[in-house]
Amino acid sequence: MTAQREWFEKDYYKVLGVAEDATAKEITKAYRKLARQFHPDQNPGDTASEDRFKEVSAAYEVLGDAAKRTEYDEVRRLGPMGAGGAGGPGGPGGFTFNVGDADSGLGDLFGQMFGQRGQRGRSGVGPQRGADVTAQLTLSFEDAARGITTTLHLTSDAPCSTCHGSGAKPGTAPQACSQCGGRGVLDDNQGLFSFSSPCRACQGRGTVITSPCPTCGGSGSERRPRQVQARIPAGVSDRQTIRLKGRGAPGRNGGPAGDLLVELHVTPHRLFGRSGNDLTVKVPVTYAELVLGADIDVPTLEGDRVTVRLKPGTPDGSRHRVRGRGITTTKKSGTVTGDLIVTVEVVIPTDLTDEQREAVERLAAATTSNPRSAL
Repeated sequence: MTAQREWFEKDYYKVLGVAEDATAKEITKAYRKLARQFHPDQNPGDTASEDRFKEVSAAYEVLGDAAKRTEYDEVRRLGPMGAGGAGGPGGPGGFTFNVGDADSGLGDLFGQMFGQRGQRGRSGVGPQRGADVTAQLTLSFEDAARGITTTLHLTSDAPCSTCHGSGAKPGTAPQACSQCGGRGVLDDNQGLFSFSSPCRACQGRGTVITSPCPTCGGSGSERRPRQVQARIPAGVSDRQTIRLKGRGAPGRNGGPAGDLLVELHVTPHRLFGRSGNDLTVKVPVTYAELVLGADIDVPTLEGDRVTVRLKPGTPDGSRHRVRGRGITTTKKSGTVTGDLIVTVEVVIPTDLTDEQREAVERLAAATTSNPRSAL
């Protein structure tokens, strides 16, 4: 079935200006006339005409298809029952419904329009997934780059340590609800429709606890300190969130536990920065090393050093790449390793000896070019 909720609200025959018993040819003729009249190409910049064109097109999509038109007519004959009125799905009564005549095809029709609502009337509340829990973790720059296994200390909802989540006193067990027979819902047959509402005796769970656990009072969970082992993968970044499946709050009625969301905070490094998978580092050099060229030692995050060769005339602030010495991360496509980006910065001496000052003065005197000549 292809029924939509809008079918209860839209009179497509009225939209096209045809009678409900109009022939297929009459419907097509009316559509073509209105489509030409309100087409956006005929009414540039007219939003009202554009909306009317969309409305006409939606109507013809249903009425112009024989199978969809039959379904549409069948739904319209049901009246406003399915449109979310009082006592209907989404209404103030909170009821759900099932269609009694399985051979009529209406069960599938309503199932598509209202999704799980029609099914919950048959199965009650059912298992419910536990809530996600958020935790904070501060890492050093090195641990974030290399990965670490650590212990998180949390205070959150957890399965009761006494009843292990059942909610019943040790030695006892939850019993099937006598009012609903363990279904969690009570039905009110209304001929073609069967309206269902959650059982008040068991609050829709389908079971009742005659002897509640003295620790959790029958809830199956308690708020207590707990420890969670967490493996933080290599290459995580500041403000990244890691999801640990099933380590959050416990589920209800046999449902799965939620997840633990670990928000990471990475402390800055005194030397290194980060840009994606690349490490960045600023290395001070002398004026002479830039002018004459030099081999300089550069530190790495692993603790060793690499040599970077500067060509004569290397400009201040230039960037030099050392391949494969950055951050390594593992993704679905495989392992990716960044580079080490070295930025050289000339250091201007502020306390010169007499010999150094004399050398600089001789250099100044021998310099004939003017770097500001282009200005």
